[in-house]
Amino acid sequence: MCGIVGIHNLKAQRPIEEQNLRQMLAMIRHRGPDQFGIYRDSQVGLGSARLSIIDLSGGQQPIGNEDGTLWIVFNGEIFNYVELRPELEARGHHFETNTDTEVILHLYEDYGPACIEKLNGQFAFAIWNSREQSLLLARDRVGICPLFYTVADGALVFGSEIKAILAEPRVEAEIDPLALNQVFSFWSPQTPRTIFQNILAVPPGHYLYAKGGNMTVEPYWELDFSEAETSAPFTRAQVDESAAELRDLLIDATRIRLRADVPVGAYLSGGLDSSTTAAIIRNYTQSPLDTFSITFDDPQFDESAFQQQMAAYLGTDHQVIRVSYEDIGQIFPDVVWHTETPMTRTAPAPMYMLAKLVRDSNYKVVLTGEGADEFLGGYDIFKEAKIRRFWARQPDSALRPELIKRLYADIAGLSEGSGAYLAAFFKQGMEETGDWSYSHSLRWRNTSRSKRFFSPTLRERIADGIIGDESDWAALGVRTPAGFKGWNPMAQAQYLEITTFLSTYLLSSQADRMSMGRSIEGRYPFLDSRVIDYANRLSPQLKMLGLTEKYLLRKIAQEWLPDDIWQRPKRPYRAPIQRSFFGANAPEYVRDLLSPQQIEATGFFNATAIDQMVKKIERGVKLSETDDMALVGALSAQLVHQQFVRDFKMPPPLSTDDDVKVCVGHEITQGA
Repeated sequence: MCGIVGIHNLKAQRPIEEQNLRQMLAMIRHRGPDQFGIYRDSQVGLGSARLSIIDLSGGQQPIGNEDGTLWIVFNGEIFNYVELRPELEARGHHFETNTDTEVILHLYEDYGPACIEKLNGQFAFAIWNSREQSLLLARDRVGICPLFYTVADGALVFGSEIKAILAEPRVEAEIDPLALNQVFSFWSPQTPRTIFQNILAVPPGHYLYAKGGNMTVEPYWELDFSEAETSAPFTRAQVDESAAELRDLLIDATRIRLRADVPVGAYLSGGLDSSTTAAIIRNYTQSPLDTFSITFDDPQFDESAFQQQMAAYLGTDHQVIRVSYEDIGQIFPDVVWHTETPMTRTAPAPMYMLAKLVRDSNYKVVLTGEGADEFLGGYDIFKEAKIRRFWARQPDSALRPELIKRLYADIAGLSEGSGAYLAAFFKQGMEETGDWSYSHSLRWRNTSRSKRFFSPTLRERIADGIIGDESDWAALGVRTPAGFKGWNPMAQAQYLEITTFLSTYLLSSQADRMSMGRSIEGRYPFLDSRVIDYANRLSPQLKMLGLTEKYLLRKIAQEWLPDDIWQRPKRPYRAPIQRSFFGANAPEYVRDLLSPQQIEATGFFNATAIDQMVKKIERGVKLSETDDMALVGALSAQLVHQQFVRDFKMPPPLSTDDDVKVCVGHEITQGA
């Protein structure tokens, strides 16, 4: 993948300076350190930072069409470009490169914005039409590739990362209290919000179109579970038929994601999803396979035994990065710099270290298993909702709560005792099975407990900005489509997980930002558009049979994986928090940013409450899960303010030493 930036004059006729574009590109050099490119005319400036993966010598951007009236900058990969190109050539289009980028441009010539629907890939791109004086920004269906924008002084400013937008002199950073409130409810700001006031994300499955000073954001694709089969039980033949179809889709989705002019590796967590992807590469392609994984010093988080078993089974060249508490604490400021948002988890930090291992091993591309849990029913939250609905039929049952103990058997203390904790926690709202947020409200309420650390000032600003009650998830930014109430409960839960968590946190803070921070492109076979559409039509019983998650995927994986792997229950990926920031080797910035003086200076949190939490840690008290989330949330919010608001630092702009392709439009040439 790459990075893109741009400025478009909506109303103002201010010249678009090349130096500004060079500065914006310098901010995202990590996304594309191989080549750079700029296009300018009197109305638009486009910039590209390229990570060369396809057509290494001939694919430098921006790329124009035959007569120079269309120009594109592109971040991502179009995996079906090989199939699309012959169709375009048959209609008379001529290609100057062998890139997927140019395929998009010629598709746009024929279909306009509707061309996006033909793309199977992960992408964010900008196309300038100089004849119509229009700009199209588009983002892939589920939000793998980031794309942000703002309007400042009559100009639309956009970029793959917010730091590039902040490099434009007319844009300033200010923390959005409503977005911070969302972080402490849902783990991340909810699209289109970002943590910064007036800087928005183009939503997944949408495009932005600007022309004649006007700007609209429109969907071209939406998650839809309305066609999901619900008939059950299934015959063995029906299950086998569904498994065969999904199997073929996954094999092809993996194969086409190996299309590259550079070597492609794979992450191997030791779980079902990444193991399946790696096994497909090994069994159905001739590609050499190196695998990469994370191990932890803390055995509570370590899965190395399963990783080694799977690597040995496949015979891969397996490489490992070992992560300590100190490692997470030391690199966390860099992690926040790349995520550009507060977080309530440290899980992105080891992924950042893993991406460095991949880059140091001379790889630019890795395949990984994201998306399987969301689209094929893998998360505990789906099982939890199913159990609670079952329990709600007999709320006073003494046996049904035992299912929760089975579900969270690895959580210390939960599987012991009389079940009083279960009754107190999991029964909250249990009988409200008609609630549209039934599957997620328990989690969101639990996360929201960390808001007790908010300052009175922040609470007032949040209250002023919310239309409705703080306990109303829709008022806080969660949206559902027409027809949502008619979907089956599993589909409703999947929709909420995909829209509030997958695109906003997992594919952003934990995937794209960590890999691209090290100039590594991640590719996701389970997020192939064909796999998504097929999975969304599957019956919930084929995703979760009883309490067996990802039932259909497990059936397929039996052919490729050892029994210990395909039968293994889902284990959430987590990383330590408290011990990463406090202890003998604790980094100095932690105490500084959490000091009463610094907390009061930013005004987001209650200085007394934060100080009491710090002193509790210093006494050796183990924090609860909610306090752990509050700790990393407050620390990361303080870092965001420090790095982007109080002390925003910019590297030097691109210089003559950089490989920069500069294209100048007719308006500037004639006026020069």
